[in-house]
Formats: sequence, C-alpha cells, structure tokens
Amino acid sequence: MSLLFSPLSIRSVTFPNRLWVSPMCMYSAVDGVVQEWHHTHLTQFADGGAGLIITEATAVVAEGRISPRDAGLWNDRQRDAWAPIVRAIHERGALAGIQLAHAGRKASTWWPWADERGSVSIADGGWQTGAPSAVAFDGFEAPVALDSAGIEHVVDAFRDAARRALDAGFDVLEIHAAHGYLLHQFLSPLSNLRDDSYGGSLENRARLLLRIVDAVRGVAGDGVPVFVRISATDHAEGGFMTEEAAIVSEWAVERGADLIDVSSGGLVAHQQIDVHPGYQVPLAETVRRSGRIPVTAVGLITAAEQAEQVLADGAADAVFAGREWLRDPHFGLRAAHELGASIPWPAQYTRARWR
Repeated sequence: MSLLFSPLSIRSVTFPNRLWVSPMCMYSAVDGVVQEWHHTHLTQFADGGAGLIITEATAVVAEGRISPRDAGLWNDRQRDAWAPIVRAIHERGALAGIQLAHAGRKASTWWPWADERGSVSIADGGWQTGAPSAVAFDGFEAPVALDSAGIEHVVDAFRDAARRALDAGFDVLEIHAAHGYLLHQFLSPLSNLRDDSYGGSLENRARLLLRIVDAVRGVAGDGVPVFVRISATDHAEGGFMTEEAAIVSEWAVERGADLIDVSSGGLVAHQQIDVHPGYQVPLAETVRRSGRIPVTAVGLITAAEQAEQVLADGAADAVFAGREWLRDPHFGLRAAHELGASIPWPAQYTRARWR
C-alpha cells in the first residue's frame, strides 16, 4: 500500500491521504475578501486528489497583509466569502485548512507582477508596518517596534481570526511562523533586538508564538487540528537555526499544536540557500526525530515516487507541494496512478481514468 495515499488521523479529523496543497498567495483579494478566482483555484485541487488544501497566507489584521491584495479574516464579510469555498472543497472530498498570518515588517509591499517593487507608500494605499524591532527588511520601509498593546492586539487578532475560520467551516488552522513574517521575526535574533520578555533568550523570542498557539488552541477546542509552519533555518549566520527550531516545535506541541509544517528561509535578503529537489526535507526530518513530533515536508517535491520516499524514509508524516499543483491541478490523481493506489475520481472525469 502507498504511504502517500494512506489516511492520517489527527484529533477528530481523518485526512484521506498525505499529499497536500501548500499555501500559495494569489494576491487577488479585494479589501481582504476572496473572489471567484480563489474559488476556482482552490476547488480544482480537491477534484485533483488532494487530501488537504491549505489556503494562502490570510491576514488576521489589515496591517498584517503582505500586499494590499492579500486575503484576510479580520471581519465577518471576509469570513462569509470563505464559507462557500470551504463547502465546495468538502463536496469534492477534500479537507480545507487556512493559514493565519501577519507579515510584520514584510507587509505593505507590491504584489509580484506589479510594475513597482518594495514597500507600497501610504499615498499609494500602503501603511506603517510593525515588527519586534525597528529593523527593516532590506529594500523595504522601516517598521515600528510593537509595544505591549500592539503585541496584545496581535494575539487577540489571531484568536478572532481562528474563530471566524471555524465559523466558515475550515477543518484545520495553521499558524504562520515562517518565511520572515511577524512570528518568525520574533523568533530570529537577526530581526528581534528587544530587551524585554519578548527578546533575548530563545524562550523569550518564542513567547509570542506560544501565546498565539494557546489562543488558537483555546478556540479550536479538542477536535480541530492546529498546525504551525516554521522556517527551520534562516540560511544566514547568526540567525534562527534548526536546533532552535526543533526546541520551539516541541514547546508548540506541548502548548497544543498538533503538527509542525517545516519550511525555511525568508527572513533576510542575504540568505544563502542551496535549492534542489527536496532541499528542505532534511529539516523536517531533524525536527521530527529530535522532538518525536508529527511534521510535514515541503520544498521542490514534484514527483509521486519522491513524495512516497519522503514518507518511507521516516522524514515526515505528510507532504506539502506547491508549484507542482499549479502546473498540474490533478497531481494527486496522477501520483496515485503512478504509485498503484486507488483513490476516488470525480464522476465527470472517470472516462479519462487510467486503466
């Protein structure tokens, strides 16, 4: 039997397989409200055999958006726009997760295909960003350091967004603490220069993330899985490293997280990454083995046998893919065929099923 197409149970949720869709920003929302684009984009993966589809980074506050076109979940109008997308995913046999996010000092930037680059000025619809310290990401405007009230606002915003996500029907809540965004900024000594209880030691740098895990778990109750996405290394000297990531992951699980979604990088522009197929899988394996905790692997995973081998090697409990789903929205159906696994096909597509 294929490991990739075996079920996985976490709390009250059973995932039909372990080939999942990674969060990918579409930069196509209007005032944080998702559009028809998102409906078509996300539901196609359910038809294509995905076990879990996690939506793009979804801002918990307006000032937490990466760009003015990011999806949000800070008001009920945004919640109500997500609900039919979740229902459509469920109707097609997949599960739906949402990635709750705050971009911190990397907020208020232009979307990838805009003519401009860097920070969006206030005159052009941008906003003042906030971060653990007033240290800019290279090429972006400087943020202001969050004070105690600002930190409390962030915790409350994650809690409120988690509640709206459950009201919209999501099965999984993921906390985004990777890729150089706010919670990762607190974790890394390259971006966190604070001298209060949120800076200095690893315990202090992890404090905000752990408080948010507490808050989201409090909303999720006993049945809903809570994931945390981390960058297990900054790929830069003096930054957040894999050994620290493993420790923080254990703390997060102790506080109520169920799975660590292991990625890397994104904190600084001078990072040095050796990018190759499966390049982040060893990071997931290190976190999994050191803490004996469930993890997912990601990072140029593009083939069925490659994904199967990640699980066979014990490097991860499930696999996230991103770009391959964009290239082939039926990646799951193809991968199952290549591995000799039998999974449901949409009735409308069965005439094309391999024999």
